[in-house]
Amino acid sequence: MVTAPRMAKAQDITLAVPQALQDSGLLEYVLPRFSLKTGVRIAVVENAESADLSLSEDSGAGRAVFTGPQATWHIVISARDNENARRLADWLTSEIGKRTVAAYTVDGAAPFGPAKQAKAEVAAVTFDGDAARGENLSDKLCGRCHVVSRDERMNDIGSTPSFHVLRARQDWDSRFQSFYARNPHPAFTQVADVTPPFHEERPPPIVPVEMTLDDLQAIMAYVSALKPADLGAPIQHQ
Repeated sequence: MVTAPRMAKAQDITLAVPQALQDSGLLEYVLPRFSLKTGVRIAVVENAESADLSLSEDSGAGRAVFTGPQATWHIVISARDNENARRLADWLTSEIGKRTVAAYTVDGAAPFGPAKQAKAEVAAVTFDGDAARGENLSDKLCGRCHVVSRDERMNDIGSTPSFHVLRARQDWDSRFQSFYARNPHPAFTQVADVTPPFHEERPPPIVPVEMTLDDLQAIMAYVSALKPADLGAPIQHQ
């Protein structure tokens, strides 16, 4: 008779929780649902030093997992880094975990909800190159294919986007910084100390574009000051 292999018992974990949060009743609602899904039992304790993970109001500790009442609670995994402790932390910050927390009610009201994420500050993109020199280099090195200023609209290749159109792209800076690796540029571009020399059996099809990284920084400084082209509203599929 062949018997099915026995499943290994999931390792239990301890969660340190301040008494005020214990008294709220939230964990009695939430934790059994995690245990039912995973088979991991959770013992709630007060001493964070001996626990596998802990919940705290300290904004500098761990991941924010939920808010309420009048506090944002963060979860911290101990240095022991128990696998099931990480599973609980991930579950609480997952969509299912957030919905479970929000579903807990007291007298018809939901005192807890998802943690409010702080808005990331977006740093302005700046470049140290000489923008005036960059304009001259753009005209000299790139102007044979691209329109690099609004005064030269008829001097480009029709299928090649202008600098103003490229500047309108969200990732314009990374595109310019790596342009020499983007087709068709590798076939005719040489950046000193960066690109390999042309293969002797595959010479460039046009007069090569040769520059240094300082030249590229100057071009980037020029492009960063250009007014992006108005590309209109994004296409919406019905």
